[in-house]
Amino acid sequence: MQVSIACTEHNLKSRNGEDRLLSKQSSTAPNVVNAARARFRTVAIIARSLGTFTPQHHISLKESTAKQTGMKYRNLGKSGLRVSCLGLGTWVTFGGQISDEVAERLMTIAYESGVNLFDTAEVYAAGKAEVILGSIIKKKGWRRSSLVITTKLYWGGKAETERGLSRKHIIEGLKGSLQRLQLEYVDVVFANRPDSNTPMEEIVRAMTHVINQGMAMYWGTSRWSAMEIMEAYSVARQFNMIPPVCEQAEYHLFQREKVEVQLPELYHKIGVGAMTWSPLACGIISGKYGNGVPESSRASLKCYQWLKERIVSEEGRKQQNKLKDLSPIAERLGCTLPQLAVAWCLRNEGVSSVLLGSSTPEQLIENLGAIQASTTAVPTKLQGYHGPQKMSPGNVPSLSTSVLHCVTVSQRLPVPRWGGGEDGGAGGKGTRRNRTFSVHGSRGVLF
Repeated sequence: MQVSIACTEHNLKSRNGEDRLLSKQSSTAPNVVNAARARFRTVAIIARSLGTFTPQHHISLKESTAKQTGMKYRNLGKSGLRVSCLGLGTWVTFGGQISDEVAERLMTIAYESGVNLFDTAEVYAAGKAEVILGSIIKKKGWRRSSLVITTKLYWGGKAETERGLSRKHIIEGLKGSLQRLQLEYVDVVFANRPDSNTPMEEIVRAMTHVINQGMAMYWGTSRWSAMEIMEAYSVARQFNMIPPVCEQAEYHLFQREKVEVQLPELYHKIGVGAMTWSPLACGIISGKYGNGVPESSRASLKCYQWLKERIVSEEGRKQQNKLKDLSPIAERLGCTLPQLAVAWCLRNEGVSSVLLGSSTPEQLIENLGAIQASTTAVPTKLQGYHGPQKMSPGNVPSLSTSVLHCVTVSQRLPVPRWGGGEDGGAGGKGTRRNRTFSVHGSRGVLF
């Protein structure tokens, strides 16, 4: 499929004062609006200059299953890196909630179950999570080539130069992570959040540099918008640099819009996959908070009072009621509610891997059992469950709303078929007659 993106200044100026790019921010100061418009215009011009940038023929990326462990492996986005569809994360647990002995036990169970992906970050437990992860790998003597180790950069220290995505911090921060991990390289280095204080070209050049220096194999983004990912890709293509291959995003039954609405187009058109985290919504979907907050749970920690407040809030009580409706479905499928939630995340074709954050061996073993859950039946059984976004898993717009805010797609791209009904498939509506669309209050024009 060939896709070209074009956005002329005439398109941007012809809006006659109607701020379609920032319709939800009409009260924003004029200088902020103008700066956003200028940035979008720059990205659109870069994308237009690229012409046709999607390969005409895509390689069929197939999922494989290990015979001994039953673990499934997928490509990370549309790169050649094969990762286990379930990975082990270290947020909150390593260096904080659990002891080093429990951490070693968790990694051993995961590795022996076929998990090859282990994720951490320089900010987790102020770097201690990386130290524990690296020490366990060295102690176990696992072949480095059999592992996929990822880390994230942004918050590295208290000094002004020890945070952000400047070239200085990306290079120095990654060197620090490698020292703590006792590794020569990481497989994927993530930008842990966007940095408005650093030019996108500087970020992409720094990521390309650390890859060319052998400090990382790939780079990705975390909590970036679709527009920011597209900008990074456009800059990389323009200057012959390395684009991101993956976005880390929160994804579970109560948080769906980004992965199901914004990221699919990036996956199909530029090959950016999704590595999702918090499949159990910080433990909410596990059902353990149905009768309050247990003392040994994550929400009981002093630094996670925000989670406790969310659980006891009105919205939290509504979520607990929704979970009661899902429990009978899990029973009919012969799995637990956490296994159902993880299997539900895996059914998304753009999801390369789901990161698990277990704090006990029992939890990890249970979550790994999602591989054996009937994933083919999950979409059918949950077809009537819409969650906060009021949309079904297979009925989402075929175009990324964030990208369409500032670019127009050429006529070689088919007109999206919007779902019937009041919500138009994903909270939006459109007509084929005038070829316009409206998603969540933001409007744009096709062709």
